Amino acid sequence: MQTGHAEHEQEVDNVLADFQGHLNLIFARARTLWKESAARVHPDLQPSGYKLLSYVARTGDANAHRLAELFGIDKSMVSRQIRMLEDFGLLESRPDERDGRLRVLTATPEAQRTLATLRAEYAERMRAVLAELTPDEVTAASKAFRLLAEV
Repeated sequence: MQTGHAEHEQEVDNVLADFQGHLNLIFARARTLWKESAARVHPDLQPSGYKLLSYVARTGDANAHRLAELFGIDKSMVSRQIRMLEDFGLLESRPDERDGRLRVLTATPEAQRTLATLRAEYAERMRAVLAELTPDEVTAASKAFRLLAEV
């Protein structure tokens, strides 16, 4: 009885190791994709700036404090990225109506258009890659990623 349990645990460990290996490849591919995407938005845009801009564009607005907290980045680095994004004409800021000490950040229309084009291209690539999965399998994968994001 004990041998069956040990074999099952080994099988689970092997499956988890394989899963983790694939996650590592996904993370490596994501870093490459962020770098390529940043360059398509602006030739001097860094991947970290691209991630901040993408978040602001997706959510509608944000502030530097929230971005630093969300991405685990030092506030001074976020401030430098914001200044660059503003200099590139990709981000606008205005005083927060509730707290004048804060600035509300929004993506410019140009940034929104460029990011929408990139999202559409990536969505098409994603559809092609995931076409062999059933909707239930995609839902299960999405649930796994959501749970991993909460760890």
